[in-house]
Amino acid sequence: MKKMNLLIVLLFTSTLFACNSAENNEAQNNNTEEIQSIGQSGVQDDASQKNVVQVAVSSKDHTTLVTAIKAGELVDALSNAGPFTVFAPTNEAFNKLPAGTVEGLLKPESKETLVDILQYHVAVGVYKSEALKEGQNIGQVNGDNINITKKEGAYYVNGTAKIIASIPASNGIIHVIDGVLLPPKK
Repeated sequence: MKKMNLLIVLLFTSTLFACNSAENNEAQNNNTEEIQSIGQSGVQDDASQKNVVQVAVSSKDHTTLVTAIKAGELVDALSNAGPFTVFAPTNEAFNKLPAGTVEGLLKPESKETLVDILQYHVAVGVYKSEALKEGQNIGQVNGDNINITKKEGAYYVNGTAKIIASIPASNGIIHVIDGVLLPPKK
């Protein structure tokens, strides 16, 4: 009789563990699917330093850039570990473009051109202000290069866009610029 009771207890216990294990696996699979569907930009982390996208999103001077990054579907890419150097035009810089340019670039049929322009504002690596040099060429994500020049103590990108501020981020650095960089025609 003791053997029978022991066998029943073992059978009950193993059934209980099997059910709990199946429920845990199902819950874990559901959580994994949710995480995979939201991408890197969806990871909630209020304790760490902001990444380049989060810095731009929190800036009232970069709403046009953020809109463009979203339209180009680059939020997740720029939320990754990097490191990145982003040359971030202000809203005022976008306003200097001919009327209708930004609106045209935000259209779905212009996505390829928009992405090319946005990637021309991003370099892989961290180029801090103190490391920038006159005549320096920096390869951009789109495959083209930008050129750094120095005039009257200030650094310029391609001779026209002045670096007006530099902001460190968890995955790189943002150099705020007062002009939009347009890639060379191919």
